[in-house]
Amino acid sequence: MISAGGGKPHENPLAKFATGSLTKLDLSGSGDPAGETPFYTADGTSHTLAEFQGKTILVNFWATWCSPCEKEMPSLGALQKARGGADFEVVAISVDSAEDKDYAAQRLGELGAANIPFRIITPEQYELVYDSGVQGFPTSILYGPDGREIARLAGEADWSSFEAIGLIDALLDR
Repeated sequence: MISAGGGKPHENPLAKFATGSLTKLDLSGSGDPAGETPFYTADGTSHTLAEFQGKTILVNFWATWCSPCEKEMPSLGALQKARGGADFEVVAISVDSAEDKDYAAQRLGELGAANIPFRIITPEQYELVYDSGVQGFPTSILYGPDGREIARLAGEADWSSFEAIGLIDALLDR
């Protein structure tokens, strides 16, 4: 693992959370700004990650055709239930096709994450995916209240695990 602190994990205090299901937690992009291109809500309204400045967010790029994405969704719902509020939010963004939008919104609820608002970018609107450096799904990126990347994790994780809750608690205590 590489950290923002010169490549030595012990130099970044968050590195201690890169265990268990968060073993692949990557701190090397720490400080990169959030992408500014839009994503959309179910009614077609355009939004950007800048609207979340002032709160810590976990942006999760997922799809219904992605088995690991669906597997981790219940834990994202549990994390939102446990820590979501004025200071923290899980922002799940579907990358399903436009014709699958309704199905993706339905699946979000079926997967135990009905408490996470549905958001989507279709393949024709992938600029945010590219701007965020996402290379596969699922990918989760933590951004601080300043809109800068804290860490990312490519692949599935148990976001309701002891390590994940500890990581979010550490970020909210800053």
